[in-house]
Amino acid sequence: MSESRREALAAAAPESATASSAVPGSNTTNIAGPGTGEKDEAFSKLKDKFMNQLDKIPLPSWAIVSIAFVAIILVLACCFCICKKWIFKKKNKKKGKDKGKNAINMKDVIDGGKPERDAPKTLTNFDRDVFFPGTRLTLSSFHFLLLCQLIVGIIQAAELPAMDMGGTSDPYVKVYLLPDKKKKFETKVHRKTLNPVFNEQFTFKVPYVELGGKTLVMTVYDFDRFSKHDAIGDIKVPMNKVDFSHITEEWRDLQSAEKEEQEKLGDICFSLRYVPTAGKLTVVVLEAKNLKKMDVGGLSDPYVKIHLMQNGKRLKKKKTTIKKNTLNPYYNESFSFEVPFEQIQKVQVVITVLDYDKIGKNDAIGKVFVGLNSSGTELRHWSDMLANPRRPIAQWHVLKPEEEVEAQLSVKK
Repeated sequence: MSESRREALAAAAPESATASSAVPGSNTTNIAGPGTGEKDEAFSKLKDKFMNQLDKIPLPSWAIVSIAFVAIILVLACCFCICKKWIFKKKNKKKGKDKGKNAINMKDVIDGGKPERDAPKTLTNFDRDVFFPGTRLTLSSFHFLLLCQLIVGIIQAAELPAMDMGGTSDPYVKVYLLPDKKKKFETKVHRKTLNPVFNEQFTFKVPYVELGGKTLVMTVYDFDRFSKHDAIGDIKVPMNKVDFSHITEEWRDLQSAEKEEQEKLGDICFSLRYVPTAGKLTVVVLEAKNLKKMDVGGLSDPYVKIHLMQNGKRLKKKKTTIKKNTLNPYYNESFSFEVPFEQIQKVQVVITVLDYDKIGKNDAIGKVFVGLNSSGTELRHWSDMLANPRRPIAQWHVLKPEEEVEAQLSVKK
């Protein structure tokens, strides 16, 4: 519509309105007041302005209508997506709450716990403990994902026999699973008592399919600092006879403990040589044999550490090379220490055979020491060295458990 045409129409409109109102005898009644005319005029101006702007757009009218239609469709689609997402989110949240009522917390399962609704009491609650006259223990129900956890609580012992001269004992309990004995636990030693209270718990992680073929053994020992620990009695609990659906509670008498042969750790041969004038002590690690198997393949990666000690302090440390995949390593490696003549009777030489491990701590296979506070074969070897200055004296020694040697080293005479 051209601008000249709109101006002609606008000019004609007032004239026709005036003519119609001036016609005498007309039945038409003019109901529009002054205010209505002003509004119509304002609307007409706004309409004209919009049409002018619309004419300036370099697009045909059908294209503008199409764009407006597409825009409306897009707005409606966005609104629909937002509403759908909000509704489904609300439904999923409600469904998750309902499902969570019966769900098991995987963290609780891994930590050995149950869902809160049926969690067992802790071992400190003694009304669910398993009592034994010689050893009071708890067998907890186990929970597993890939491994199950067997929890054994050693609570107390009662009326133990006296094993010492003074009419008392120094009892402690050793706990392990047969037949492997791979992992052993020990309680603390309680001095001079026949009714010790331990209140200690230990956890075994065992594959569920293997648990039925194992036997839990709890042995009560009398600790002796200067000799082998005496077994007071033991209890054996076959796992295939235990009902793990509830807590087992019963009393059992201690049985006479079978004489336990000390586990053979192997032997080591080394020589000692002391030159008094030079104050030089030489230790030559020659070889070892029949060492305990420490690796999965049935072998070990042994090496030897030598410590020179005095008054419980390590003065010097030496070590041999590592021999891979063998239980009978040959070293022939020499190590020298400076020890003045006036100090030679006050020092100790500690020999430790260890299994090297790339990952984790290197495990001690066995230990032996010569010098101050030594006894038996070790004392005789040290005495022969002192009686034969400048001469190397070689001798085989039986390796002992690390704990036993450490206890002897701590004794002061």
